[in-house]
Amino acid sequence: MSKVDTAWLRMDSPSNLMMILGVWILRPAVRYDDACQRIEERLLKYPRFGQKVVQDATGASWVTDSHFDIKRHVLREKLSPSVRSHPQQALQARLAELALKPLDPRYPLWDFRLVEHYQGGSALLVRIHHCIADGLALIAVIQSLVDGGTEPPQRKPKPAQDSAWESAEDWMAHTLIEPLTGATVRALEAAGEGAAQAFGAIGDPKTLLDKLVEKGLTKGMTGSADMAKLAYQMLRDGAALALMADDSYTRLKGTPGHAKRVAWCQPIPLDEVRAVSKALHCSINDVLLASVAGAMGAYLKAHGDSVAGKEIRAMVPVNLRPMAPSYELGNKFGLAPVVLPIGLDNPIERVFEVRRRMSALKGSLQPLLSFALLAVAGMVVKPAQDAMLNLFSRKTTAVMTNVPGPREKLKFCGSTLEQALFWVPQSGTVGLGVSILSYGGGVQFGLISDTTLCPDPQAIIDQFEPEFAKLTLLTLMLPWGE
Repeated sequence: MSKVDTAWLRMDSPSNLMMILGVWILRPAVRYDDACQRIEERLLKYPRFGQKVVQDATGASWVTDSHFDIKRHVLREKLSPSVRSHPQQALQARLAELALKPLDPRYPLWDFRLVEHYQGGSALLVRIHHCIADGLALIAVIQSLVDGGTEPPQRKPKPAQDSAWESAEDWMAHTLIEPLTGATVRALEAAGEGAAQAFGAIGDPKTLLDKLVEKGLTKGMTGSADMAKLAYQMLRDGAALALMADDSYTRLKGTPGHAKRVAWCQPIPLDEVRAVSKALHCSINDVLLASVAGAMGAYLKAHGDSVAGKEIRAMVPVNLRPMAPSYELGNKFGLAPVVLPIGLDNPIERVFEVRRRMSALKGSLQPLLSFALLAVAGMVVKPAQDAMLNLFSRKTTAVMTNVPGPREKLKFCGSTLEQALFWVPQSGTVGLGVSILSYGGGVQFGLISDTTLCPDPQAIIDQFEPEFAKLTLLTLMLPWGE
């Protein structure tokens, strides 16, 4: 197991388990045997899903489960008796229970649970440990489960390493250098055009490593403007990551307990969000994050809290892998801190402030540095790992993801996937997880919370659509003809 994945494996705590949690709402109903057959046929083509984790003093390894049984991983699920009168609340309550129910370490760390009869169809509950893969890779995996889904590309076997040095070099190349050759090339543009071209032109991480060493030794950091800019940016972003100011105090941050709540809203038409973003010359992401900030601010004010001048920090995953090999499992993402201006009452002013802050992050190397921190954390003993990663949890109120899904609705075993929701895990003392997912022409806002810090996440969810409606109304009222 890679060191980054090992860090995620060891990050479980009584308050936060490192599981990606999801639910599919399907109509008409799906039969249990059909679901078992589809999942076994498609999912096990990714060998990782047939492997369990074995830990020893040197780390963790993936080992094939020789007694794998699909019915141990695809289970029938029954909701509480309140399902007839309050079906969504019953489903949310069961998801909240499962969020703190550990996966059995004797077997592969995932399971699917089918509620065969739910609101005229079925609900499929999904739990996958984060050490298996990150969200982008799992989207590719999930896409293979649906009707007409594509099979995973064949992976070439890795050549044997001849020495311990080559093994270490390979680890350094793939863990710390390879991400620079993909998605983070765009971030390097801020460090100088020449540096960006140098990184982008070299596809082989080991060649890139040699180039870095050669350039650094022959010219020196001070002799190369591009390398000097890159070094300065890494120092600046590293200091910004390490010296982040504390969040504003709110009731949403504190010491979590041992119970969760899950909530979500009905989809908002994506075309409406897109129209507002175009009118205000900002991204769809800016509009959605501003609406989330407004919903959180409204929730706090409804509880009598002052939010004037306050802001909260959310850690947002940033992909560090090229899109082409996203089917490869494992974790290859960094974290970027996004500060949400919950104290701004004017929705349009809030959008512009979010846009300004998101623009400031576009040239940042913080995601890469946080990825490197996770790699190092996976190499040290667990108490040291916990101490290192407390940097994020102490300074953070929420973990937030925003994932664009398919524009058309998908099918699973002949049934239409009407709604898809997911929540990424929170680590340390973080008690709030926010998910934004666009799917089938709509955008959904989901929330998972610790009951000690936020006992009623539905109250935040219920503010999301009104905040977007206010933003839409004010956008329409702007003096467009002047």
